[in-house]
Amino acid sequence: MKAAPEAQRRLLDLQAVDTTLAQLAHRRKSLPELAEIDAVAREISALEDERVRAQVVVDDLDRDIARLEKDIDQVRQRKDKDQKRLDAGGSLREVEGLQHELATLNRRQSELEDAELELMEQKETAEATLAEVQGRLSAAVGRRTDAERRRDEANGEIAKELEFKTQARVPLAADLPSDLVTLYDKIRTDTGMGAALVYAGRCGACRIELYGADLNRVKSAPKDDVVRCEECRRIMVRTSESGL
Repeated sequence: MKAAPEAQRRLLDLQAVDTTLAQLAHRRKSLPELAEIDAVAREISALEDERVRAQVVVDDLDRDIARLEKDIDQVRQRKDKDQKRLDAGGSLREVEGLQHELATLNRRQSELEDAELELMEQKETAEATLAEVQGRLSAAVGRRTDAERRRDEANGEIAKELEFKTQARVPLAADLPSDLVTLYDKIRTDTGMGAALVYAGRCGACRIELYGADLNRVKSAPKDDVVRCEECRRIMVRTSESGL
């Protein structure tokens, strides 16, 4: 392929823009906020599981306490009923029976109230645990929100730069021979770089020094020949800095 030396040199300008575009795309994919958001998301998931477990403990204790309160209330009602019967009087046998049952009910009430007190103390501890987990969860959600805000701000800046560079590329590519741009774009798509300056006898893309027959090939090629590196196949742009 033939192309004027100046057109080949301007390929370097096009490559510089494309390199910046690739760097911006890579930067967008590798923002530190993305890793931070992923890490916090995993933390939030684990904390949510922990919160659910802590909530289950509190709910179970609430249910057990409610059951005990119901039992205590039933004992109290039975005591009130027996006390009324005792106050109403009766035979000695009936009185002794009621007194015995009241003593039994008092012991039962005391046992239930002690059990309820123990459960209430457990619930207090469980609620403190739940509150602590909820606090950590809330803090993690806040960190994620902040990281998402910073990610969005960074993406906004990158989007502006991408738009600016993309617009700048259009006239550069339009001003070059179409067949040269087609070849350049194909190589760039395949390898990530389409053209590089030959500098001090080295390919600017793969950094391999030209020597022997390859060096002679490049040296002897007419200035309007589009020369490609034998190693990396990129277009090698020759200038006064090429050392040929």
